Amino acid sequence: MRARLALLVAAVSVLTLIAFLVPLALLVRTVAEDRATVRATADAQSLVPVVGTADVATIRLTVEQLAAESGRPVSVFLPDGTVLGAQTPRTPAVALAARGQSLTGESAAGREVVIAVQGRADGTGVIRIAVPQHELTAGVTRAWLVLALLGVILVLIGLLVADRLARTLVRPISDLSAVSHRLANAELDARVTPAGPPELREVAGALNHLATRIQVLLVQEREQVADLSHQLRTPLTALRLEAESLRDPDDAARITAAADGLERAVTGLIRQARWRHAPAQPAASDAAAIVADRVAFWSVLAEDTGRAVTLDLTPGPLPVGVAADNLTAAVDALLGNVFAHTPDGTPFAVRLARAAGEAGEVVLTVADEGPGMPAGAIRRGASAAGSTGLGLDIARRAAQAAGGRLELRAGPQGGAQVLLRLGPPTSPNA
Repeated sequence: MRARLALLVAAVSVLTLIAFLVPLALLVRTVAEDRATVRATADAQSLVPVVGTADVATIRLTVEQLAAESGRPVSVFLPDGTVLGAQTPRTPAVALAARGQSLTGESAAGREVVIAVQGRADGTGVIRIAVPQHELTAGVTRAWLVLALLGVILVLIGLLVADRLARTLVRPISDLSAVSHRLANAELDARVTPAGPPELREVAGALNHLATRIQVLLVQEREQVADLSHQLRTPLTALRLEAESLRDPDDAARITAAADGLERAVTGLIRQARWRHAPAQPAASDAAAIVADRVAFWSVLAEDTGRAVTLDLTPGPLPVGVAADNLTAAVDALLGNVFAHTPDGTPFAVRLARAAGEAGEVVLTVADEGPGMPAGAIRRGASAAGSTGLGLDIARRAAQAAGGRLELRAGPQGGAQVLLRLGPPTSPNA
């Protein structure tokens, strides 16, 4: 914007100066020519009394003195054809003056002033003074240089003023842009100080109002999620009491563990909903321990539904850059999709290993022999089986948090194959 404003001011300044300086330059040249012509005419007029009354010798002496003083060629044409002073041929202007008409005309060397002198007994004499071109343009070049320098100075002053004015516009706009980027990076306490023209101050006020409104709505949303999550504690407590009343100790322990895990997930959801700042330390967890624990949990349901489970886990620890709660939710989402979207009795396999050629990357593969997944299933909210469509999105966000990605492929024996790539924990000083 500053460059465009400067270009605009420069263009306007140059056009304005051209409109004024070009006529002024032409006027300077005309004045110089007229000044030289007036001086030559005055010199010629001073010879009129002498040419009209004096003898030839006196006229010659006077002409030579005037030529020496003025530095111009001076000629006197007598009626008998005698030429005194500068020996120049008769020009059309001289011929016309010999008929009694004084005039000023242009010549190849500049300008000539011819004056008819009447009153001589032998006829009309003619005085001719040539004004050379350098005298006609004396001082014009210097005046033009001064005008050009003045024009350049005015343009530079205009550019300086335009730059100062542009800064008063660009600085508030830059502040608005910086605050908008901070808001985009979840710095909801960022505000801009209104400055600049009234329109920009109004935009700054609107941006501050928008940021405040976003902050209020986000707080309300977090509180609602936290309240909703907190309400789940009551049925969880009832479920734990029911589990404790079971006669089979194994069933009671299994259901109680599941209830404890669900309560931990709810507690994490509440903490995350109220979480307003980034964690001070990078997240990390052991993928081997979490995957082994979750597969053991889902193996009970797999046995009840007649599903064969193939487990291939690389011995741990396998550190990854995602929190344990998030990784647990991602693994549960992937395994839960197998039970939700494949018929009973469908076998599936879980494999956890380090990625080949990727330093520290861990790959979790969940493959089944079911009907497969439709295209676009990773998109948040997309589901072809009546579910919420958030399971794969939870896994995708967990992979992204660890610097990895989620891949959906067709299995080698049909069905779906989901790869969860997880990067290693990042250093606190990275």
